Amino acid sequence: MDEEKRNIQLLPRKTSVTLETCGRAEPDLSTQDVLALPAARDAKPFCSVSSNQRVTELFEIIEKLQGSRIDEQRCVFPPPLKTQLLKIGGEVPLVLPPKLGGYWLDPPLDKLVDMSPCTSPQHGLDPACYDILERDSDAKIYREFFGSLYHHTFIAVDATLGPLVLSVCLEGEAQRIRVILRMMECSLHGVFSLSLFHNVPSAVELAKRLCENVTVTRFEAVSYLKAPELIIAFDEHRVSSNFKFGILLQKEGQFTEEDILSNTEETQEFQEFLSILGETVKLQGFTGFRGGLDVSHGQTGDDAVVTSFQGRHIMFHVATKLPFTEGDPQQLQRKRHIGNDIVALVYQEGKTPFISDIISSHFLHCFLVVRKIRGEQDQRASGGYQVCVTARDDVPPFGPVLPDPPIFTDSSLLRQFLLTKLINAEISCYKAERFSRLELRTRSSLLEGLQNELSARSQCMLGDPSSMTLPSCDGLRGVSEGSGGFIENFKRAIRVRSHSFDTLGVPKKIGGIVSHRPKTAYAEKDDESEKTPDSTVPVVENSESANIENQQCSHEES
Repeated sequence: MDEEKRNIQLLPRKTSVTLETCGRAEPDLSTQDVLALPAARDAKPFCSVSSNQRVTELFEIIEKLQGSRIDEQRCVFPPPLKTQLLKIGGEVPLVLPPKLGGYWLDPPLDKLVDMSPCTSPQHGLDPACYDILERDSDAKIYREFFGSLYHHTFIAVDATLGPLVLSVCLEGEAQRIRVILRMMECSLHGVFSLSLFHNVPSAVELAKRLCENVTVTRFEAVSYLKAPELIIAFDEHRVSSNFKFGILLQKEGQFTEEDILSNTEETQEFQEFLSILGETVKLQGFTGFRGGLDVSHGQTGDDAVVTSFQGRHIMFHVATKLPFTEGDPQQLQRKRHIGNDIVALVYQEGKTPFISDIISSHFLHCFLVVRKIRGEQDQRASGGYQVCVTARDDVPPFGPVLPDPPIFTDSSLLRQFLLTKLINAEISCYKAERFSRLELRTRSSLLEGLQNELSARSQCMLGDPSSMTLPSCDGLRGVSEGSGGFIENFKRAIRVRSHSFDTLGVPKKIGGIVSHRPKTAYAEKDDESEKTPDSTVPVVENSESANIENQQCSHEES
C-alpha cells in the first residue's frame, strides 16, 4: 500500500502553460508537452519580425543622427570628484589635465603654490619684459627695402619646389644685391656683395644662391606695373592687428561644457574682471573690428567687450553676452563663436577646477584660467588674482613668464599680462600641427595664385591677345586689407585658387560631367565679404580642411 501511494505521488501533475506569441494565446499544454517548450521557444514566431526589425533600426538611426552631433563635442567628465582629493598644498588647482593627457600646464600641477595672504611674487612682474611675439618677422622686408628702390621681379615654376617668385634689388651705394625668393614652404631673404660675382648675376644664379634645390633654368620677367601691390599682399598675408578671444564663466560645481556655456547671469565680480580687460560697447552700429559678431541685426547679442592694446584691436566673445537658447544644451549660438576661437580665457567663481579638454573644439588650443583669491575664513575676495595657463602638447611655450607665485594684485599689471599672453598664445598656437598644415596649404594656394596672376598680367602688358580680357586683381589685393585672421586667409586662398582655375579655363567636374566654368573675378573684395559673414568657401580639398571650415564658415567674416 505504501508503495502504491509513493507511486501515485510521483505521478506528474498536469501543468497549464500559456505562451504569448505575436499577440496570440497558445492552448494549455499537458505535462508531456512541457518538455517540448525549449524547442518551441527557439522556433520562429508565427508572424514575421522583419517589419519590427525595420522599425527598430529606423528609430536607432534617428537616435544616432540626433545624438551624434552633441556626442562628438561632449566631454564626458569622470564620476564626481571629491574636492579634498583635488587639493594640492591646501588649495584647489585652477586647472586639471584630462585623463588621456595631451595638454601642458603652467605652473605644473605638482608645483605647490603658496596662497597665503602675505605671499607676494618674487619675479616675473616687470612689464618691460612683456613683449608681443611677431608672427612673421620677415613679412615687411619687401615693403621696407624694395618699395622705394628700382627692382625687378621674376617668376618660374620649379618641377620640385613649385611656383617661385624672385625679387632682386640693387643697392648701388652699398654695392650689394638684396634678394627675396618666395617658395611654397617659406621665403628666403639674402644680401650679396657684388664682389662675389664677375658679372651681374642672373636670376637663376641668385635663386640658387639662396636655395640650392632650385632646378629651373630660366625665369620669366614680370612687367606688370601693379606687381608690387600683389607681392606686398602676399608677403604680409599673415600680418594682422586684429584678434578675437573667447571668455567663459565657470561657477562652483560646473564640470561640463554644457554647464559652463549655459551661464546667463553676470555677477558684480565677473563684471569687474571684464572691465579690467576692456570696454563694454553696443554692437549695434559698431564700426571697429567686430570679430565675426553681428553689428546690424542684433543676432549675436547687444553688447560686447573690446579693447586696443599696443596697436592691436581685440574683440572678446563673452559667453554670457552671446545669445542663450532655451532647450539647447549645446548652446550652439555661443559655441559657434567661442568654439572657433583659438585661445579662450576662463574666469572661475568658486574653486571648481577647469579640465583642459572640457570644451570640445577643433580650434581651441589654449586656455588662460583666472581665479580671484579669497580668504580662508570668509569668502570675500582679498583683491588678488591667480593665473594658470594650459595648452595642447604641440603648442610651444610662450611668454611672458608667469610670476612666482602666479598672483597679481595690481589690476593694470594683470591687464597687461593677460592681453600680452593672449596675443602670444594665439601666435604660438599657429605652430601647432593642425594649424601649421593649414597655413602651409594657405601659403601654397596664395603663391600659386600670385604666380599665375603675375604671369597673366605680364602677358597682357606685352600685348598678348589672349590676355586682354583678364579680370581685375582687386581680390588678391584684398588679402592684406581685411582682418588678416588665419581662417580668413585660408578661405581667401581657396577662393583665389578656385578663381585662378576659372580664369585659366580649367574645366570643372560636376556629377561626373566635365563642364567649363565662366571666367570670374579672382575673389570678392574684402569690404563686400565683410557685409556677409555667413559666406562659405567654394572649394575644399580634403576632409581635414572641410571639418575645420564647416565650423568656421558658419559665422566668420570672409
